[in-house]
Amino acid sequence: MANLYLVSTPIGNLEDISLRALNILAEAPVIACEDTRKTGQLLAHFKIKKNQKLISFFEGNEEARIPQIISILLKGQDVALVSNAGTPTVSDPGFKLVKKASLLGIKIVPVPGASAVLAALVASGLPTNKFLFLGFLPKKPNHRKKFLTDNIKPEITTIIYLSPHRILPELEDIFAVTGNIEVVLCRELTKVFEEIRREKIAKLIEEIKKTRPKGEYTLIFNFN
Repeated sequence: MANLYLVSTPIGNLEDISLRALNILAEAPVIACEDTRKTGQLLAHFKIKKNQKLISFFEGNEEARIPQIISILLKGQDVALVSNAGTPTVSDPGFKLVKKASLLGIKIVPVPGASAVLAALVASGLPTNKFLFLGFLPKKPNHRKKFLTDNIKPEITTIIYLSPHRILPELEDIFAVTGNIEVVLCRELTKVFEEIRREKIAKLIEEIKKTRPKGEYTLIFNFN
């Protein structure tokens, strides 16, 4: 029976890819990828030059692609699912595909590796025994504030992905819900300009107002 491999790829530093991930990417006849160009660059970097078929699989075409990928799996061909960076299905497409494949008895094989969620958590200095990952926040301000109010809980380490395009209003909404708590902001993890800052959220907001936010952001906090 064919396998659906969920292959984790680096979130920045290419040396973070695992030997197992490289072997599966080299052997899988089909790779479903969030961006075929980026995955092609990754394969080229590691000199993986077999004739894999790359299928575009992103949020906009996920529903339409699932029947095609399921058909490939049911015909006995393995498929490797990758996102642009990190672990597939974590704030990225793939959940619906995995659910459908599972219902059909197709074997799901996770290939662990880099994850911004865990990298930020372990570097935060905050409790790791219990944590809540909220992914990206809703875009609309009224939805975002209600989402935060409903989900943020005291004494649970909370992890949120922040968009560089909305980071200021997102931080301001978090401040409105939690007060002036201490937070940890991680930017560009594992990359050249990696930065981990620990400070009160009010101070962070003032500093963000003076800069042009760039890169990938992960915010972590735990309050009483």
